[in-house]
Amino acid sequence: MKSVKTDVLIIGAGAAGLVSALELEGLDVTVLAKAPVGEGSSSSWAQGGIAAAVGEDDHPKAHLKDTLDVGVALSCDKAAHVITHEGPQLIEALIAWGVNFDRDAEGKLSLGREAAHSFRRILHAQGDSTGKEIMRALGQAVSHTQNIHVMQDFTAHDLIVENACVKGAFAKGKDGSDLAIIAKATVLATGGIGSLFAYTTNPAESGGEGIAMAARAGARLADLEFVQFHPTAIDVGVTPMPLATEALRGEGAHLIDARGVRFMPSVHPDAELAPRDVVARAIWRRVKAGEKVFLDARDAVGDEFPTRFPTVWGYCQDAGLDPRVQPIPITPAAHYHMGGVDVTLDGQTSIKGLWAVGEVACTGVHGANRLASNSLLEAVVFGRRAAQDILENLDNEPLANLPALGLTGGIDLGAQLANLMYAACGVERNEASLFDALSQIVEWEQKSELYSREFCNRLISAKMILVCALERCESRGGHFRSDYPETDEKQATRSKTTLREVDAFIRGLNIGADIQGTVNTCQTPA
Repeated sequence: MKSVKTDVLIIGAGAAGLVSALELEGLDVTVLAKAPVGEGSSSSWAQGGIAAAVGEDDHPKAHLKDTLDVGVALSCDKAAHVITHEGPQLIEALIAWGVNFDRDAEGKLSLGREAAHSFRRILHAQGDSTGKEIMRALGQAVSHTQNIHVMQDFTAHDLIVENACVKGAFAKGKDGSDLAIIAKATVLATGGIGSLFAYTTNPAESGGEGIAMAARAGARLADLEFVQFHPTAIDVGVTPMPLATEALRGEGAHLIDARGVRFMPSVHPDAELAPRDVVARAIWRRVKAGEKVFLDARDAVGDEFPTRFPTVWGYCQDAGLDPRVQPIPITPAAHYHMGGVDVTLDGQTSIKGLWAVGEVACTGVHGANRLASNSLLEAVVFGRRAAQDILENLDNEPLANLPALGLTGGIDLGAQLANLMYAACGVERNEASLFDALSQIVEWEQKSELYSREFCNRLISAKMILVCALERCESRGGHFRSDYPETDEKQATRSKTTLREVDAFIRGLNIGADIQGTVNTCQTPA
């Protein structure tokens, strides 16, 4: 097997990974990318924008309050303070790296408002192409930085661990070749879990592999049950699903049923600008009942659609829709994972030699539900902080022996897993659906030698999410249990676990025995 050495290995080429790379001056940095930079990452697809308190009437304290309110009592106050107070500095850094944010006639940054924000603080680029513009600028900056080397078309599938310390990763090239990248520090920046679900707005590359790699290495995971489903994925039979950005509702677009009647005012005081989980469930219940739901921007945007929202306009045109005169068919889809690899405020995981940034990490900022447009902000803020921590703590003994790479088969049942997860652990869950899905995953894992490494990684991530969802016997933010529909204040604690603990929980369920129905994993809250 071919091997290469580097000071820092960054697995993933989204915004978080590229910011980390750019901040690691003086070190040899290798960025592993499944696809060309700017493709295959959720950062590139982000339409809504990036939030920061840069308006004259705004303040980081107000941004902090909004973030904590949406987190439903589970956000880490310190982490939320970090992104809201350091956010304006990172906006300046992005501008210095060449990001062209939209500006008004006076040259000031144009600021929009989205759900649950108390001020207009959302920066956009080219209307709804914010992520694409940020990635363009970061990618260009990386290409002009001599100490950064990007290896495209390589997928990491396992971490190299020696003496409880991560020392790089194994990867497979697009041509099928195996590669070992040996590093003094390794940064997971692999993105989220969206493609674990049949309906998702995320690229196919976002399948939770980073969570699985970290878990298998022994790292601690946090808040895995909290998955955010975006309310307004465009329902035109395409996977991944194109997204109708939340900025449309911020500008006055309404949700309507097939009769053209608005329904959100009767659901929540903030109507279409209610927190995403509230809006997603309201839509989901109608879709589940066989109804059609639409986003109506005819009055709010109308003829300005092609110029104000060119990305959504393009999606609609591809589907034969004209949103200037037609409402857009929508449905909820997996969009963002609040959970991930448990990290400190400097991106350190519980395993020496391993950092995690971006959506694969769980800083605790988002709690049970993410405030709109905080994801890109978290990525760049903690991408910088992790790099600074690595510069101060790069102290890793050389790898003594490269471990053997286990053999696997090539079967990939990713589509079956995605259908299973959306049905069992989607917008609404219950004990029976979660247990049945877990039983199927255990059955697949018993034949793991038949399956591809990528599918085996996805099984681990799905399994851990299901167990955490089973153990949280309440509804909170992005986690809604139809059998426990109320929020229980006694459960206002973050969930943290390891792969070993998850497997022990499953053994306690006796899955594989002749069990009918549910297993009473929860006691009724007092």
